[in-house]
Amino acid sequence: MRHLFLITTLLCAPLPALAHKVIAGVFPSGDAIEGELGFSNGDMAAGTEIVVTGPDGAELGRTITDQDGFFLFVPTAPVAHTFRADLGAGHVAEVTMPAEEVAGILGAAAPAAPEAEPPAAPAPDADASMAALAETQRRAIAEAVRNEIRPLRREIAAYREHKDLQTILGGIGYIVGLFGLGFYLAARRRLAG
Repeated sequence: MRHLFLITTLLCAPLPALAHKVIAGVFPSGDAIEGELGFSNGDMAAGTEIVVTGPDGAELGRTITDQDGFFLFVPTAPVAHTFRADLGAGHVAEVTMPAEEVAGILGAAAPAAPEAEPPAAPAPDADASMAALAETQRRAIAEAVRNEIRPLRREIAAYREHKDLQTILGGIGYIVGLFGLGFYLAARRRLAG
């Protein structure tokens, strides 16, 4: 009877709340760094301020997430960028983009092209308008790709969390099953003895 009281007490005791993991990621996006900030349960951190620091800890700038938990930051120096956000209740997100990737965004790591004979220079007005058109097209393509990739990133994060939850619930079921087996064997011993 004492064992039954102990098990009932353990099963009826309040369980600690499951803490959410923070999801934070950064990746190159055209001439900017795009990032995502949210929780593993699918809630995104909308309107959250993010502080960007360099490798020496000096602040490089700040940005704020949009309603979907995404943010953009345009780097100015080819150094490692650390993005940090305090989401409250002990949830702190911190993610770093290495200097090599930032340098790639800025074009500092582009390999030198072999020297070739330059083509005939177009008129200055035509060159400027073609460059502006190319930049507009590049930005439109980058925005379209960002919009297409966002749902995929969310699905991957949700899948990872779902797998973790399945593992936890499976472990709890295994433990409960072992307790049940123990009670069954104890009951048989009492009946036999």
